[in-house]
Amino acid sequence: MTLESLYGGKNPQDFYIGKVTQVYRSNCTAQIDNFSLMADRSKFNNSFLPNTINYYVVIDSVVGIFLGEVFENKASRKNVFEMSSETRNDYQEILIDTIALMAPDRDKFDLAGFKTLGITDKVYLATDEIYKLFLSSLEFASVDEEPLPPFATFLNRSEADVTLKPSTLFNRHLMCIVATNSGKSTTALAILDKVVSTGRKALIIDPTGEYRNAFSDDEITKLTLGVDTTVSPGKISMEQWEKLFETENSSQGAVLSEAITSLRYMRKIGSTSYYQKIGEDIEEVQENIASVGKDDTEFNIELLPEQIQAESICEPDRDNNYNFKYRYDTLKANQNASLIQKIQYQMTNTRFLSFFSDDPEMYNLLEVIDEFVHLPEASLYIDTSQLGASEGIGGMVIDLVSTFVMSRDNIMPFVFFIDEVHRYAKSRYSDKEYHGGLTLLAREGRKKGIFLYLTTQNPKDVSPILFGQVGTMLIHRLMLNDEIRAVESHLDDYAIKHVRKLNQGEVILTSVNLLHNMFIHVNKSPRTQHNDTPTL
Repeated sequence: MTLESLYGGKNPQDFYIGKVTQVYRSNCTAQIDNFSLMADRSKFNNSFLPNTINYYVVIDSVVGIFLGEVFENKASRKNVFEMSSETRNDYQEILIDTIALMAPDRDKFDLAGFKTLGITDKVYLATDEIYKLFLSSLEFASVDEEPLPPFATFLNRSEADVTLKPSTLFNRHLMCIVATNSGKSTTALAILDKVVSTGRKALIIDPTGEYRNAFSDDEITKLTLGVDTTVSPGKISMEQWEKLFETENSSQGAVLSEAITSLRYMRKIGSTSYYQKIGEDIEEVQENIASVGKDDTEFNIELLPEQIQAESICEPDRDNNYNFKYRYDTLKANQNASLIQKIQYQMTNTRFLSFFSDDPEMYNLLEVIDEFVHLPEASLYIDTSQLGASEGIGGMVIDLVSTFVMSRDNIMPFVFFIDEVHRYAKSRYSDKEYHGGLTLLAREGRKKGIFLYLTTQNPKDVSPILFGQVGTMLIHRLMLNDEIRAVESHLDDYAIKHVRKLNQGEVILTSVNLLHNMFIHVNKSPRTQHNDTPTL
């Protein structure tokens, strides 16, 4: 594309500013020649304020047309009142960050790569039409898909809407990072609104219930764990039980496993009680436990505290008849006490026991998810707030769902939204520090069409493995140095300096799928959201 065609029939000389006088690897310096344009206030608008910075210019070069952003503006004298356009020694300089290049045979902007502009190349003011062409060139995605409806506007071009393709946002996973009360929920719902309203699939896990009325029953299937939805205890793996009850070490995990196996045996033989082992023959007990097969998965979770207490046993010396019988072990009982207390605390939530049941009158969580992943244009909302705020129960549910959807074949692509993922990314007690199902999904989910959309208040609380799989980020205002350091590899120097200055709703959108970082303001969705902060 030529310079004349880029301006759409307008005379480029009407937008001429000056010439390049110094060239660096990533930016250049230009001296202003056309003082009349730079001083004509009738041309000043949101797009062009020549006495400031952050407006866009184009540079006509032998290798193509460069697009640049002015990041520094300086005069030849510190006392600007002494400056005059009639004085030959007075001059004004602008420093330009080169962002993109349009080659002569191209009609869109691309990364400049190793190409640079040259001395005496002419600099022109970029019109709004050129800027909109740049916006349409921002996305690397070459797939032919309909973009999402606008969910935000550009901060430096308030009239320009942000319309991005779903693959640009989600194909390398999306994470929203924000401090408290900086607009996390607003941003999350603004994008979810566009995903669901355009008929794309979404699986939403909400730990607080703030999105429970955001979508109608016609748009999305809603489940509330422990109220209308259950899961069979036999479907939960031993590793997930350990996450649920937040075992502190491997010995507690072993005791938990032994107790569950014992309860599985009792269910197998039709008993409604727990397995009392004190005084029982050791060989007989071991044979009974060994008879539990892979299909004997069900058990009564209500008996788990009593069964763990019953596992506080040891092998004594032989008696006069050379028989082995278990006896009570006080030391083991003391070691198991903390695990029993944690399980009993979990069970104080009445929804907990109703969730881990086989109630035929309620939805089965895994059956509903299995149906969801194979249906086109179907979305699913899961409210986990009734199970309590414990990190263990949330982490177990996330791990269960993540592992289950990864085991399905021929699924329809969908967005997997997890609010406040920092609750589930780490365990306070487990030797295995991070929940594996979510990490596996982050690594391998894209191959199956599962795209993560995560929100967190602190990126440091997220597993580095999980964090490293995220290619697109929505970064709200951050204040702590540690938080900023966690995201600085995704930002340029300009963005890092401004991350503390963002107002509520203002976001830096950075992505491996974008030509340049975006500074945007998210439009609040009209959908209902239960996240208002009470006033004193």
